[in-house]
Amino acid sequence: MTDLRAAPPPPAAAAPAGPPPRSLSLGMVVAIALIALLIAAAWFWSNLLLIAFAAILIAIALRAGARGLNRLVGLSIKLGVLVVLLGVVAAIALMVRLAGPAVSDQFGQLISSLPESWGAVEGWFASLPFGEQMIEQVQDSETADIEDNATRLAERLPDIFGMVLGGISSVFGGLTSMFLLLILSIYIAMEADLYRGGLIRLVPLPRRGRAAQILDELGTQLALWMGGQALDMLIVAILAGIGLWMLEVPLALILAVIAGLTNVVPIIGPFLSGAIAVVVAAPQGLQTALYVAILFTVIQVFEGEVLMPMIQKYAVQLPPALTILAIVAMGALFGPASVILATPLLIVVIHLTRRIYVEDVLGDRLD
Repeated sequence: MTDLRAAPPPPAAAAPAGPPPRSLSLGMVVAIALIALLIAAAWFWSNLLLIAFAAILIAIALRAGARGLNRLVGLSIKLGVLVVLLGVVAAIALMVRLAGPAVSDQFGQLISSLPESWGAVEGWFASLPFGEQMIEQVQDSETADIEDNATRLAERLPDIFGMVLGGISSVFGGLTSMFLLLILSIYIAMEADLYRGGLIRLVPLPRRGRAAQILDELGTQLALWMGGQALDMLIVAILAGIGLWMLEVPLALILAVIAGLTNVVPIIGPFLSGAIAVVVAAPQGLQTALYVAILFTVIQVFEGEVLMPMIQKYAVQLPPALTILAIVAMGALFGPASVILATPLLIVVIHLTRRIYVEDVLGDRLD
């Protein structure tokens, strides 16, 4: 007799087992710990690392001059570094001897003229709608705070004394840093191949040729940037000096020097030097101050549209937005003095990102 009962359903096929969850190996844990340790050490010794980076920049400049002497007169690199260094010291001493008294006198006049210049600016502001009312409100609030400030000052005298001692300590620390910077620059410039070879030996053997190529390219880019920046600063200072002299603005020499020196910090430096020049020109009248503002605007337009594109054909081109972010980040993290190193550090980061990550990791050739 046939069994009419339904056959039991076949057992469901077992789902394919997925890959077992990956567990952190001991090597990965050690690598993560080492990276965290390196980041913490870099942050803790950030001032020393910034001094070392500045010393590398100076050493690149000294070595570039020494190479030029080697090609021209056959001097060795070490002797050429000493000759370039002595030449720079002699040039600075000559400039101080010739222009030092005039610059010092004009700088003193600049400091003493700032209250009068600021008073003229307040006068202009008071002539604007609601300007006088706003100034009176600020002055009233300052007057109301005088008594409270006097009491607080008496209570904080010990803290002020501590701040003075801290300032003196900072001055000595700055002098020590300058001395360390000079010594490091000389040693790195004279023995660059030694330090370059030691750094390359930290790279796995099959990649050492690539590491040497990247380091050489980076040194060339930094040297080109410094040369282009020096030329740019010189031209801006000359143009500012001629323009201020033609406008008969007082302290034209020191204002031109400030315009050239502050131009090492892109975007922010020119704005600062222009603002100082406008304030100094304020006592000469609104028209003169307006002409000074126009002068610095024209100089910056000429620099951005004509001068820098010509220089960047032979130097380094940087995205303006990244440059601003680098300057702000350096100032916020390491203080105002560090913004001078923001642009060369950005050059290093961009070059390493292109060569190591984009080309070597992603395989995308940029050249």
